Amino acid sequence: MRLTKKVVDSLTYQGVTSQRFVVWDSDPPGFGVRVYPSGRKAFVLSYRVGGRKRLLTIGAYGVLTLDQARTAARAELAKVETGAADPLEDRQREARGESVRDLCAAYMERHGNAKRSARDDARRIRQHVLPAWGGLKVKAVKRADVAALHSRIGKAGKPYEANRTLALLSKIFELARRWGYIPEDHGNPARDIDKFSEAKRDRWLTPEELPRLAQAINEEPNEAARHALWLYLLTGARKSELLRARWADVSFERAELRLPETKAGGVHYIPLSGPALALLRQIPRTDGNPYIFPGRGARGAPPEERAAAPAHLVNIDKPWQRVRKAAGVEDVRLHDLRRTVGSWLAQSGNSLHLIGRVLNHSNASTTQVYARFGEDSVRNALEQHGARIMGAAGLTPAAEVAHLPAPAAKPEDPDARTNLPPEVPSPPARLNRCGACGFWAEDYSNATSGACINRRSAFYDEPRAAKDAACTRFARDDYGNPATRAAND
Repeated sequence: MRLTKKVVDSLTYQGVTSQRFVVWDSDPPGFGVRVYPSGRKAFVLSYRVGGRKRLLTIGAYGVLTLDQARTAARAELAKVETGAADPLEDRQREARGESVRDLCAAYMERHGNAKRSARDDARRIRQHVLPAWGGLKVKAVKRADVAALHSRIGKAGKPYEANRTLALLSKIFELARRWGYIPEDHGNPARDIDKFSEAKRDRWLTPEELPRLAQAINEEPNEAARHALWLYLLTGARKSELLRARWADVSFERAELRLPETKAGGVHYIPLSGPALALLRQIPRTDGNPYIFPGRGARGAPPEERAAAPAHLVNIDKPWQRVRKAAGVEDVRLHDLRRTVGSWLAQSGNSLHLIGRVLNHSNASTTQVYARFGEDSVRNALEQHGARIMGAAGLTPAAEVAHLPAPAAKPEDPDARTNLPPEVPSPPARLNRCGACGFWAEDYSNATSGACINRRSAFYDEPRAAKDAACTRFARDDYGNPATRAAND
């Protein structure tokens, strides 16, 4: 029997007690019209896949015409014949679908929990992603939805959080494609969205601020936080890496701390200075807990469970808030202590390569952020530069002039230069610095001996504690050679 519109219109339900009633068409085979007891009619297609009989509903009569339904049936049969798909299984899978909530749970289980940022990923999913789309199918999330969420977080005063959430979503949807939650050709809705601009943070503690911070740290009642803050300043270690450190990773004989798991990957060894070693010797050890900074374990866990799985301190945010408020540096973040180490090392004349090794940077460009001069150093350098430019132009005296005799090479410095070649006239000397240092940071107040600590200087190890400012008793020649004492020194 070949179905026509007139035949379909005339059909009535003739089944018994809600039994399925279908009138079959001869072309294509397996195509027919199902009539329900209510009188509703729908086009169906019967086929077999893997020996199993399947019945697929193509669409309701009235929504689809007979010709449209017949064409759709032929297309579905073609899929079956070529073995490309099971139309009913595909439709059921899509209807059943995978929600964004299911995808996020799979992400944390299969990927997120293994990351160092697992806590942050879980928090962002809980705070931003699930409230917005938890019940939606993964395929239903569009680029406009992601852009709107990113914009909403950023306009709430959290542009960095917005960008981190966008990066997280991009990874989640990329994994969704690999794991079959969405088709292979489905676009990533978190791509091609403009991020909020991020200004690189450039904050560290100045010499004027550090005494106040040191006093505030020493007055902090939380002993573990007090020790951790001092070690941050003395080692430049990352917060989580230091809090995870174990006593077994400390070698007092070699004066070093071994960090087995780092952001840069691999093991990082931190040489420990005398003050750092002295501090570590003062930290009490907890029986049964291998960590330098022991924690309480999971909140609400029974004592026996905590004893069976010793934990380390997770964060010291509350003590740090008290410390920075007491020190009057409330804009300083905990990570800025690490920047302080890098910038102070830079101002002491250490190379960027060395600073990168101390801070365990995998990317050399990252060191540039930590190796900048402080504002005072930049100002002093430009003041000196301006005086030299004006002096060379003959507009103002560059400095007081003193003729310096040739410096004598010290035994421990065989490479020290002597006089300039005879054909080059001796330039006038600049007072205030000897030329061996490029910075003002070689201050007697930072040298434990109260003497010059630059081995390239002609005045190395000479006491200068009587002076009020760095290197004011020494003179510098224009060529940057280590200079001898001025005649009136």
